[in-house]
Amino acid sequence: MIEFKNIKKAFGDKVVLNDVSHVMQTGMCNLIIGTSGSGKTVLQKCLVGLLDTDEGEINYDDRSFNSMTNEEKKELRQQIGMLFQGSALFDSMTVEQNVMFPLDMFSDMSPTDKLKRVNEVLARVNLKDANNKYPAEISGGMKKRVGIARAIVLNPKYLFCDEPNSGLDPQTSMVIDKLIYEITKEFNMTTVINTHDMNSVMEIGENILYMYQGQKEWSGNNKEIIFSKNKRLNEFIFASEFLQDAKDMRMLEAKGKIDNDRNMDELLK
Repeated sequence: MIEFKNIKKAFGDKVVLNDVSHVMQTGMCNLIIGTSGSGKTVLQKCLVGLLDTDEGEINYDDRSFNSMTNEEKKELRQQIGMLFQGSALFDSMTVEQNVMFPLDMFSDMSPTDKLKRVNEVLARVNLKDANNKYPAEISGGMKKRVGIARAIVLNPKYLFCDEPNSGLDPQTSMVIDKLIYEITKEFNMTTVINTHDMNSVMEIGENILYMYQGQKEWSGNNKEIIFSKNKRLNEFIFASEFLQDAKDMRMLEAKGKIDNDRNMDELLK
């Protein structure tokens, strides 16, 4: 679990985060959504310590990140996996070498054990025979899967994903969503995902934080979001007629499933 309270961050006179509080739950896909400039990327960077907050508190499973020494923060970061937007693979390294890189940096495992672990995670992301390929030789979806393998090779407790479906076709995006969801459940990680992908929101958004102009505007899950009365959220989620029609259909389906003794007003709160 990652809990942050009253986070504030400004760059000069520009306030980017203003009194943001939320809890990222263990074993869930926690999504941060919002338009460009809403503060979601800065928030994620603050959570992993790439940026210092001006005010507020960040806790990792009741451990205060703010009061940690540099050595304690270094130890914590070894429990954090990162999947970058562009995968950030080393072009001059093979898939095997890319995935092994965190083990070379942070573990004292033997070469044999490192290779065994690399093969384990490559098999987990369905890349059993890709060890000797270079990034230029594989597809965008495969690069994302290599990035996921590298992110989980150290058995992290926390996984951060920055726009994991950026640049991918819809079908491949669904594969990546499913993989992230399965790994989150399998390893009981606290997974935090920045995304613009509305399919991801609807499919794996178990705990969603919607940011607007640096503030927390709404939070809930992928079932509650359909019934939200928040005007800004609805304008963001259902920007197109196609998505608005999908919302109307989902609402009609949901109404048909409501028990007779349940008050519709309660559901629509």
